[in-house]
Amino acid sequence: MPQAAHALASEELNKFTETQEESFENDFNDLDESESMLEREHDLRDDLHTHQKLKSTFSGQITSLENSFAQTVFHTTQEMSVDMLGLVHNGFIASAAEYAAIAAINEENLVIIAAKSKFLAPAKSGDIIDFKAKAKFEDSRKREVNVTGEIGEIKIFEGIFQAVVLEKHILKTKLKNINTDYHARLG
Repeated sequence: MPQAAHALASEELNKFTETQEESFENDFNDLDESESMLEREHDLRDDLHTHQKLKSTFSGQITSLENSFAQTVFHTTQEMSVDMLGLVHNGFIASAAEYAAIAAINEENLVIIAAKSKFLAPAKSGDIIDFKAKAKFEDSRKREVNVTGEIGEIKIFEGIFQAVVLEKHILKTKLKNINTDYHARLG
């Protein structure tokens, strides 16, 4: 009887060890895929001419960057939720959609000046949102970008972003002495 118990325990230990080895192998494969995605996203960020300091935690990662088109992926987290059920605040979704829009335009001195958004379905922490952004009027300083966001096959967001491409950074642009005029009116 002790030999039978030992054999059974040995067999179970072997099964456990094989399962653990497969699990570790899968984890390493997932890690390799994650590293590959990060390297690719880093390469695409190198091609991005604007908003380069924006953290991907808040904006998403670029997965495709072409002329007047961008695709991003945004991972929602528990920190973005507004309640115990994990409902994600729409501000995070709008911000990630705007990032896809600016990537589609991909001009250095770009400013979003207007947005019209529709939130079609909720997102919860742990969801992965895929954004696709298509820019129009690429030969103009004023641009318009259509952005959609999906979780799997479910469209959760659609929006139109309007942008202006400036000659200089917005904070270095003099807007007809707006500060002087504003302070003169107050005085």
